[in-house]
Amino acid sequence: MKISVRLLALIVSTLALVAGAYAQTLSGTSLVAALKQGGYVIVMRHASSPREVPTKATANSDNVNLERQLDEAGRTTATAMGKAIRELKIPIGEVLTSPTYRAMETIRLAQWSNPKPIPELGDGGQSMQGASGDQGQWLQKQIAQAPKGTNTLLVTHMPNLTRAFPQATGVADGEALIFHPDGKGGAPLVARIKIEEWPNLRP
Repeated sequence: MKISVRLLALIVSTLALVAGAYAQTLSGTSLVAALKQGGYVIVMRHASSPREVPTKATANSDNVNLERQLDEAGRTTATAMGKAIRELKIPIGEVLTSPTYRAMETIRLAQWSNPKPIPELGDGGQSMQGASGDQGQWLQKQIAQAPKGTNTLLVTHMPNLTRAFPQATGVADGEALIFHPDGKGGAPLVARIKIEEWPNLRP
């Protein structure tokens, strides 16, 4: 029985990798056109942030708990990403985020309003340590919920992405995974876009 279970797990994992590779079908103008129609879930890693926590002298004035914060590249790309999405007229509805400072800073600089901090998207105070199985399952369920006429945005961390989507390897700082809920409980990965690529989608 143990061998059968392991074999089944290997098959499922392999199929997920293949499905992930072939499901990424949108890019460029086709991606923009699809997102303008709404119905997608955008799951992104927060923008670039150094591993080290700041000192009192280097922390942003509102970073009172001295959490990790964005570096110059993170601030620049988060701002440019938000501007590009607005200029492309891609509607962003519900915004769910990790409650960490660096995730909230990403949203603030992108100028998305009314973000909802969600513990399941956070790092549990463990920074880059592995996410729990419950967090991964929560994220998997969340991407299956299709918004109507708009797109849902989630900002989280690398361990959460790895736990929920093992087929999506090597997610860079600020990179977004775009899922298309099918209304039947599934949500194929249709695109990946790095944070610095959003401005290049503008005509």
